[in-house]
Amino acid sequence: MTEEITKIAIFRNKEIRKVIHKNEWWFVITDVVEVLTDSLQPAGYIKDMRRRDSELSKGWGQIATPLFVQTAGGKQKLNCANTEGVFRL
Repeated sequence: MTEEITKIAIFRNKEIRKVIHKNEWWFVITDVVEVLTDSLQPAGYIKDMRRRDSELSKGWGQIATPLFVQTAGGKQKLNCANTEGVFRL
């Protein structure tokens, strides 16, 4: 059983939550999109990206993996991507 440890990465002075899964870092996708796009609604931005890019939408299950991440409200399952998945976004 792989122990999941949540940490915070800082990029452009903004926090990106990350968790160890299968011995590699996985990053919360909404955090990455928020930092890279300055979007106030990263979940909506992701939804629009998937709607506009059929290849991204078809491959979403290969990029996004729901993982438990420690949040201010406790552990929650959030879509995460490893480094390769983040670059695919």
